[in-house]
Amino acid sequence: MFAYYLELALRSLKRSPGLTALMVLAIGFGVAASMTSWSVFRAVSGDPIPWKSAQLFVPQIDMWGPNGRNADGSPPNAMDYTDAVALMRDHRAKLQSAMYQISPSVVPADAGKHPLNVSGHAVYGEFFPMLDVPFEFGSGWSTSDDTNRAQVAVIGSKLNQKLFGGANSVGRSVNIEGRDYRVVGVLDHWNPQPRFYDVVNSGGFATDADDVFLPFQTAIQANISNDGNTNCNAVPKESGFVGLQHSACAWIAFMAELDDAAAVQAYRNYLDGYARDQQQAGRFAWAPNNRLLDVPAWLNNQHVVPSDTKVSLLVALGLLLVCLVNTVGLLLAKFLRRSSEIGVRRALGAPRAAIYTQFLTEAGIVGAAGGVLGLVLTGAGVASVGWVLPKDIAALARLDVSLLALTLLVAVVATMLAGLYPTYRASRVQPAWQLKSN
Repeated sequence: MFAYYLELALRSLKRSPGLTALMVLAIGFGVAASMTSWSVFRAVSGDPIPWKSAQLFVPQIDMWGPNGRNADGSPPNAMDYTDAVALMRDHRAKLQSAMYQISPSVVPADAGKHPLNVSGHAVYGEFFPMLDVPFEFGSGWSTSDDTNRAQVAVIGSKLNQKLFGGANSVGRSVNIEGRDYRVVGVLDHWNPQPRFYDVVNSGGFATDADDVFLPFQTAIQANISNDGNTNCNAVPKESGFVGLQHSACAWIAFMAELDDAAAVQAYRNYLDGYARDQQQAGRFAWAPNNRLLDVPAWLNNQHVVPSDTKVSLLVALGLLLVCLVNTVGLLLAKFLRRSSEIGVRRALGAPRAAIYTQFLTEAGIVGAAGGVLGLVLTGAGVASVGWVLPKDIAALARLDVSLLALTLLVAVVATMLAGLYPTYRASRVQPAWQLKSN
């Protein structure tokens, strides 16, 4: 019977090609707009490390007091050097790392090549296992390397390709800011989005992956300055990078791994105890006001998902709804125009279920055609989303198999839902009235 209903639906659609084309266009444009917006929203609002995000926390210490707090009363979003080093020294988390953004120059071994400006972070060795960073060759450095301020480095796959042709470069030397560093690891392709480990500096998104990672204290000793955001509540007493280290300016990000609720509570207690110790030492003149947020809460707190994407998604869904309402009206007019046909079928013994099946099949074909058109328009929309959104965010939108399947599914399901009311009205046609009038 389904083949019979399919044949009836195709005949009906061919009889009014203009109306059919109008419905297909409405569904196609509505679905394409919503799916294009969804592709962007999905990319920027996803969990960058879903298997571990509930165990990764960002501590905030109130080192500026009431006059330096955020609008919601929370402490600064980053730490000063004093607090970051103190937390690393006390080491109350399973794994933890202070970090700051760097942008050093790398001098290739080939004298004929120009120096490369690269981006990266100065971190502790625990950074890599804490964030499950994938390696193509080698691994991160050890705790003793951190302690001894070893001249070691982890480089990204892109920089490894430029310097060593993509070969295993573990044990080779790379010249960074005039000093030789021994490569201990080469990252596999790794650029999590949002960039959860340093939201303050990246804004949550970065098109290019980090090229190099250096030990935190090694970078400090080498005077590799901070290339990220620096917020100060007072002008540092000393100038330069050393003055920044001695100041109360916030410029260092921090992340800690805490496995369970007990560990989280213990770390909260530690932060409050640390703040009270600073209060007794005369450094803080206010009661403890610390925060400890896991990755999802931190991303939400930092408003990583741009409001533009949320608004565009709502607008696109509204457009889809308008298109569906128009489709309901068109299907209703089309179905009721065939009242005589329905009356004859009902008089010959066709049940209402048969009428439902016939007309929902017709609505499904319209939805499938609209979905195919929607696929083409969604592809065009994803390719051109950079015209209305920042490039680093637009670059995250992807046209993958899941999006294609979702586009087709939404088009068919939405159209069949839109066809429910017109089909209900068609199934209520009284056969006697139609036979008398015809």
